[in-house]
Amino acid sequence: MSVRWLDIHSHFAMLEDSAETILSRAAECNVIAAINIATCEKDIRQVYELSKQHFPKIFCALGIHPHDSPEWTPEIKSFIESHVKEDNVACLGEMGLDYYYEYSDREMQKKAFREQLELSLKYDLPVQIHTRDAEEDTIEILNDMGGNFKGVIHCFTGTDYLAEEALKVGLNISISGIVTFKNAKELRATIEKVPLDRMHVETDSPFLAPVPMRGKKNEPGFVSHTAQFVADLKGIPLKDFCEQITQNNLKVFPKLAAAYQ
Repeated sequence: MSVRWLDIHSHFAMLEDSAETILSRAAECNVIAAINIATCEKDIRQVYELSKQHFPKIFCALGIHPHDSPEWTPEIKSFIESHVKEDNVACLGEMGLDYYYEYSDREMQKKAFREQLELSLKYDLPVQIHTRDAEEDTIEILNDMGGNFKGVIHCFTGTDYLAEEALKVGLNISISGIVTFKNAKELRATIEKVPLDRMHVETDSPFLAPVPMRGKKNEPGFVSHTAQFVADLKGIPLKDFCEQITQNNLKVFPKLAAAYQ
């Protein structure tokens, strides 16, 4: 098997270049596709339409970010429900809790999070979860709702506790370029404990460009650098790591099979 990567979390709307240009550069780094993530009412339709135009090189995740939880409305819910069965809609998100910035009320965040999780269970779709300074509440909600989910804690920067509890409720761990940062020693120690069959790699572009691309605007192609770093961290050949990540992607996000064909 040749080395091929897929960026499971990117924000194309925040990148300056066209999708065609971004995808072309990604292909040069053996990155064959990406999931474009919705965050708010303003971008959710754009995210959906871009994935329709570029499927199967761009998939989408439909949801409302905790910062924008006041925008979780019946209209947005209806929009998501009308598209969840389509091949380009790989998952729901990005959803979750963020108590670091607290741009929106905590109870409102919890309500939006719960209702989006309910959709994931109703339609058997994986989720991409954002959690920052809210580990205990995040896990409590997941457990209260049955503790049996498919998806990832995206851009994982949490504690051993969060990793362990997320794995218990069925979620995997998605690793961003932060793991390559000089000051990420504790994160690396946690990632070393995550089983190979429960991890993914992502960019969260345009943020958090990995070493050696620090200082540049992140983009899907840069996921290859994070993948190389994690393979080295886990002490396995890059090709073997790629094969495992591909299996993980297909197990958690089955619609991504279209990209690997």
